[in-house]
Amino acid sequence: MASKEDIRSNRRLQRRTLTPEQIAAAGRSIAQHGTAWASEASSDTAATFAVYVGVAFEPPTMALINALHDAGHRVLLPVCEPGRQLSWVYWTPATVFVRSSFAPIDEPEGERLESDVVAGAAGIFMPATAVDRDGNRIGQGGGYYDRLLQGLDASGQRPPTIAVVYDDDLLPSGSIPAEPFDRPVREVLTPSGVVRLDNAAAATREGRPAR
Repeated sequence: MASKEDIRSNRRLQRRTLTPEQIAAAGRSIAQHGTAWASEASSDTAATFAVYVGVAFEPPTMALINALHDAGHRVLLPVCEPGRQLSWVYWTPATVFVRSSFAPIDEPEGERLESDVVAGAAGIFMPATAVDRDGNRIGQGGGYYDRLLQGLDASGQRPPTIAVVYDDDLLPSGSIPAEPFDRPVREVLTPSGVVRLDNAAAATREGRPAR
C-alpha cells in the first residue's frame, strides 16, 4: 500500500494536468450535484452548510457556494487558527478575502465563530486529495478537518459529511492507510455526482449505524 504522502503527491500531479476549461466544468457539475445533496440533507428547507474555497487545482467550490446561497442556505467558511484549529465565518457575496497567516490560502474576513457552530449545520463539504471506498480520506496534510471531526464525534453532534474530489480521486477499497486519528467519510461529491460509501467500517468508526 502506498503511503499517504505518495498518494497525495500523485493526485496533485494528476490534477495539474487539468485544463482551465476542465476545472471550470468540474466546478459547475459539483455545484449542481452538491446543491441537490444539500437539499436532501436539509429536507428542502433553508439551512447552514460548512464549505471551503477550493484553490489552485483543487475541485473548485465557489460555484457551489454561490448556488447554496442562491438556494437560501447560509454558508460557513473556515479560517485557520493556531494549533491546527478552525474558526468559521458566515459568507455573503460581499465577503472580503485576505491571505491566511497559517496556510497558503485566502480566507474570509468577518466575525470568527468557534467550531461548535458547525455542529448545528445540516452538512459539511470537506476538502480531500483522495478518498477510498472504505471512506478513508487524505486531506492536504494539515489535520485541520480530522481535528474538527474528532471534536464533533466526541460531542455526538457531527452533521453529515461529504468529501469533494475529482472522479479519479475516488480510489478502490484498501488504497489509503487508516490511522487512529483519521475520521472517515460516508459520501463523496465528484463532478459525476454523489457516491455513497455504504460500508460498515466507515459507519462504525464514525460512530453512526450503517444505513
